[in-house]
Amino acid sequence: MRYYKFSYVILAFVLFCSACNKSGTEPVVNPPQPKITNLLSYKVNSTTFDNDLKGVYVKPSIVLKFSQPVAASSVNENISLKDAAGNHVNFTATLSGNDDELVLHTSALNYLTKYTFSISRNLKNKSGGPLSTDFCRTFTTSIDSARKFSKISDDELLTKVQQQTFKYFWDFGHPVSGLARERNTSGDLVTSGGSGFGLMAMIVGIERNFITRNDGLERLQKIIAFLKNKAQTFHGAYPHWFNGNTGETIAFSANDNGADLVETSFLIQGLIAVREYFKENAPAETTLRADINAICDRVEWNWFRQNNQQVLYWHWSADKGWAMNHKIQGWNESLITYLLAASSKNFSIPKTVYDEGWARNGGMQNGRSFYNYVLPLGENFGGPLFFSHYSFLGLNPKNLVDKYANYATQTTNHALINYSYCVENPKKFYGYSDSVWGLSASDINGGYTASSPANDRGYIAPTAALSSFPYTPQQSMAALHFYYYVLGDKLFKEYGFVDAFSLHDPWFADSFLAIDQGPIIVMIENYRTGLLWNLFGKAPEVNAALGKLGFANK
Repeated sequence: MRYYKFSYVILAFVLFCSACNKSGTEPVVNPPQPKITNLLSYKVNSTTFDNDLKGVYVKPSIVLKFSQPVAASSVNENISLKDAAGNHVNFTATLSGNDDELVLHTSALNYLTKYTFSISRNLKNKSGGPLSTDFCRTFTTSIDSARKFSKISDDELLTKVQQQTFKYFWDFGHPVSGLARERNTSGDLVTSGGSGFGLMAMIVGIERNFITRNDGLERLQKIIAFLKNKAQTFHGAYPHWFNGNTGETIAFSANDNGADLVETSFLIQGLIAVREYFKENAPAETTLRADINAICDRVEWNWFRQNNQQVLYWHWSADKGWAMNHKIQGWNESLITYLLAASSKNFSIPKTVYDEGWARNGGMQNGRSFYNYVLPLGENFGGPLFFSHYSFLGLNPKNLVDKYANYATQTTNHALINYSYCVENPKKFYGYSDSVWGLSASDINGGYTASSPANDRGYIAPTAALSSFPYTPQQSMAALHFYYYVLGDKLFKEYGFVDAFSLHDPWFADSFLAIDQGPIIVMIENYRTGLLWNLFGKAPEVNAALGKLGFANK
């Protein structure tokens, strides 16, 4: 009986449910919800696509792995590749696997160019769902290692670089004064220190037959007449900048609108080399030498001691006075200033000013080792490389010794430390190597800086390695080969090598600076023949000053 009663109950329940369905609505069935897609992996040429990837092959393969099958129709409108200017780059996209892997290919991209790759979260999967988040990465393509110019001998290459760089001072010299413009965009603004380097470059131009001796003499007569009779001076010293038409001072900064003693010393260094080169008894050369002596003899070096202090001061202005208050103290590029001040016929300084002011009674000494090279003087790692160039365009550091340093060791080890730092590349800047090295003062993207191991912002100045040829001939030649043959289409231009470049965030200067171009010509020549070292070393007042300050040749 219990069994039949239980069956009746079940039957009644079924009949009740059936009646309800017939009298009510159909049950609601919710459609499946679109799934969210996650980007599981992303690679470029089998390398994980980290942001700011460097050295990417110019025909990249980008492989993307998703958590859901991708809708092919959604790809092109939601994935983009753009260059730095925002131009779209075409690509082909292929889905594979379960349509959850997307492979993108492009035609050849430009070398050393930054690109931005992005995926919008609007990328749809086959269920209509979006990507979980937007995706964006940048990458930079690799160096083009193909040779840009035909191979020539190293000797021919050095001459070619000197000749092309010489054009900055010869072809681009100011039409009125003949002096060197500060940079290739300076108009009538000329520079005293850079002009001193340019004077020495003109001697090289004559010796290398880039110009004739008579043409060189005529240009130098124009320059020296302008310096003697027209250019404004302050106690015999020249300003950093002046107008190439009028000779009037152009302020370097608010308080620097008068004499610049260091820039003056670079100019005088060049004038002395010119005087020693034009030694013939012909009236034109005799007059040239006399005019140079007049310019040199009127610089009141000792007046820049500012009331007989035991140090020289860098600046003085007629209306600002000693407002800059900048002592010239070592170690930096200014050794030549103290040497020439000691050499002066009428306004010489005593040795105490050199010892107490420049050398700071030994305070400029270092003595520590960096990359196993002992650095006798200066800041750790040596500072920017122009410290070992500007004073030594005329002054030969080889065999030069005083109680503070062996200057062959100082200049050579400074260059080797700078080279070794770039090879180590502790900041991991793309492109630094044993062929891409040299930190010095130069233009950078959006400004100017004195690069050094202590201030490394990823910019290489060609002048740094090339002006170091006398110190590091093998390392400098390796750099020259790379700059000319590999990067030459971007670096080697109308006036030689552009001022600076970065391979890390690809940028190439369009500028040329007198103070960087001049040392390239002069120091390559000193490496090849010692020409400027020999000329400057013949000057009797220079030799007397070296003895006076306690230097010896060893």
